[in-house]
Amino acid sequence: MVCDRCKIAVQKTAEGFQAKIEEIQLGRVVLKTNHLFHFKEFKTALENNGFELIENPEIKLAEDIKVKLIAFMEEYTSEEKISTYLSKSLHKDYTVLSKTFKKIEEQTIEKYFIKLKIEKAKELIQMNKFSFSEIAYQLDYKTINHLSGQFKTITGTTMSDYKNNQDWNRTSLDKIV
Repeated sequence: MVCDRCKIAVQKTAEGFQAKIEEIQLGRVVLKTNHLFHFKEFKTALENNGFELIENPEIKLAEDIKVKLIAFMEEYTSEEKISTYLSKSLHKDYTVLSKTFKKIEEQTIEKYFIKLKIEKAKELIQMNKFSFSEIAYQLDYKTINHLSGQFKTITGTTMSDYKNNQDWNRTSLDKIV
């Protein structure tokens, strides 16, 4: 999922370089360009708008893993393990993915995924539509205690205090490090 403002900003930047966006999704833009397209200037224009083009293959792979983990969390079924999902969707051995991610992000894929789930839990708490047990179930925790423990470890507060305080400090899923 990409926010509309980001889509518009990237689209306007591309149009300024006579490029046409063929596809845009989190972490990826496909452009149709002509022979007059100036990549370096385009890259600078994107950076001036707060975006970044990733050229290092290892950094790109780590970003691809993040995008896939967000998708996995949104579509999650307990029938498939993260390692299998990532290997299939990125067409690489999980050992390679894991080592590259650890090198670039300085944390494991599993720890990153837990942070994603906690941010999703915060979002669900803010919606005020689900009990803590329902949130735990949606995020595939076996028990509410497991979710509660991870929530407290990562946020420094309990889920109840987070809900009652309403000082909702959330991190966008694409900004989690």
